[in-house]
Amino acid sequence: MRGSGPADVFVDSNVLYSRTLLDWLGLLYVEPLVEPPFAVYWSDDVMVEVMHHLRKNNPTWPGGQIARFRERLESTFEVGRVRDYAIDGTYSGPDPDDAHVHAAATACRADYLLTCNVKHFDTKADDLVYEVIAPDQFFLLVDDVAPALVAAVVGRQIDYWMSRASEIDLGAQLERAGCPAFAQRIRAHLRRRAMAGA
Repeated sequence: MRGSGPADVFVDSNVLYSRTLLDWLGLLYVEPLVEPPFAVYWSDDVMVEVMHHLRKNNPTWPGGQIARFRERLESTFEVGRVRDYAIDGTYSGPDPDDAHVHAAATACRADYLLTCNVKHFDTKADDLVYEVIAPDQFFLLVDDVAPALVAAVVGRQIDYWMSRASEIDLGAQLERAGCPAFAQRIRAHLRRRAMAGA
């Protein structure tokens, strides 16, 4: 992360929609033992996109299940809601539907725009206030500056899956979510835990 203090990160809908990416982002953000080196920002437009895809891909879910998903997202990242921004023609990427993402990230003066669609944003534009970053690179940065935070979340992930009597390969899960380099870091954390007898 760059500069001093937590980095401001505006999160695109494709990150919030991915169960694996959302789990890691959320757990890193709310871990009580180690303060996260980032703050999360989102907009209503981003939330609408998440909810649209959630309903489209789960047409038989009851309304309460959809509502609880949104309420958990909003309560986890409560202070990061970006309400006021203008779609002003400064978005120069290939997908006009992403203009609202650029506008909101610019309005909150994000340090990073966290998205799975890096190619949808003009990363060479001189006037961008934010750096466009994919989840794999973002999670690597978090591990670089706060390895104790990542280690704590690895422990929470293990506890969660063990409580469900489920076997989970955290590395494989991350690889499927497009984070192969972070998957390797997690495997290293797991090896250190095993060696320490944790």
